[in-house]
Amino acid sequence: MQTAVNKTFDEIAPGDVATLQRTLQIGDMRAWGAAFGEADTLTGPGESQAAAGIVTAMLSALAGSALPGPGSFIRSTSVQIKGALPVAAVMTVRLVVREKRQDQGIVVLDGQCTNPAGQIIATAILEVLAPTTRQQHQVAEHRLENLLERCGNLKPMLTGIVHPCSADALVGAVGAAEAGLIMPVFFGPEAEIRRIADHARLDIAGYRLVATDGPEDSAMSAATAAGNGEVAALMKGSLHTGVFLHAVMQKEAKLRTGRLISHCAMVSVPTYARRFVISDIALNIAPDTDQKRDICQNAIGFARALGIDLPKVAVLAAVEMVRTDMPASLDGAILAKMADRRQIVGGIVDGPLDLDAAVDLDAALIKNISSPVAGVADVLIVPNIEAGNMIYKNLAFMSDAQTAGLVVGARVPLILTSRADTAAARSFSAAAAVLYAEALARDPSIMLPETAE
Repeated sequence: MQTAVNKTFDEIAPGDVATLQRTLQIGDMRAWGAAFGEADTLTGPGESQAAAGIVTAMLSALAGSALPGPGSFIRSTSVQIKGALPVAAVMTVRLVVREKRQDQGIVVLDGQCTNPAGQIIATAILEVLAPTTRQQHQVAEHRLENLLERCGNLKPMLTGIVHPCSADALVGAVGAAEAGLIMPVFFGPEAEIRRIADHARLDIAGYRLVATDGPEDSAMSAATAAGNGEVAALMKGSLHTGVFLHAVMQKEAKLRTGRLISHCAMVSVPTYARRFVISDIALNIAPDTDQKRDICQNAIGFARALGIDLPKVAVLAAVEMVRTDMPASLDGAILAKMADRRQIVGGIVDGPLDLDAAVDLDAALIKNISSPVAGVADVLIVPNIEAGNMIYKNLAFMSDAQTAGLVVGARVPLILTSRADTAAARSFSAAAAVLYAEALARDPSIMLPETAE
């Protein structure tokens, strides 16, 4: 959670400044265009109502969160679009106090938006009724850029890149390295990797390369290095997931913990003001109740490592009532009781909950569900891989969600990238691995907490 604190009218002075940065995605443009009935949005200066709406929303958000902050009330806004809004690039939003009107308690703010080149793309004037008393409120973390920001003070993590014999695999690893997230160690056929790097114009001269004979050798060499503490995480390259995970689970790799490994993904959807974790969407096909217990515990540790101190876990089913003919509802009830008995720790677990009751407080109230999790779930445990995979891909490909995924339950985080992942998803996943490994080093109970058994 973030705490937003205001500045009162008396504390505000002309020249005070607040800024924020946002990266607009094409999905944001489509959503605003649909809201304003525009099929082709943001085609040029002054040609789009959606552009004015986006700028107004960002400036209003900055006024409401920082200057003046909580308790302020926007009386009027005038926006002028001067250039095309950038897509997939950082836009800087800035407010400056122009004047104070003592008799009205109003602060006049000059707004400005600039593109990555520093060019002004929008200006605005806001008149805001400023609060007279100190106020603050908690704001749930939402967008995943925060993961990258949290890695800013951490050293790049030594990461084994397993068989990166494709341009995508090399680009993802080098990109994460250039972002300061990882220090890659490549495991794969040396000549092939260097040929691919040269063809893709990637400079890998500064990175260690461990020569191997093929995918199986790459996976085993990397897993053994991780088990010996030579690297702190593993990232899958262009080999089959089964080959990658088979090596991880070999006894000689020393990466097994006795718990089921599972995939966790943190998701941020533009139209939903809370980020959440969903599991398992990629590995375990039809987990039984005991396996779901491990999936649940793994997801709690993942959520804690990524900044959710006390995760609220919803075990999903098609209904919120326990029905003996619906196994997923039985699993939800059993897992909730297991948490009551401290067989699952570190979070609050409730189930069964259907998806709307888990994520929408109004739906939970309408259904008369009394639960500390309903409507505010931080973690969604899905019934099976089909349900989880469909929810995840629906959000990622149709709702423009940001995602960060890891395989957890082994002694090091495993970055399981997909060929369809965006560059942002690869970066967020690398950041999640860095934060998870750092949390694990600081507090091993993140992965192996003491339970009642």
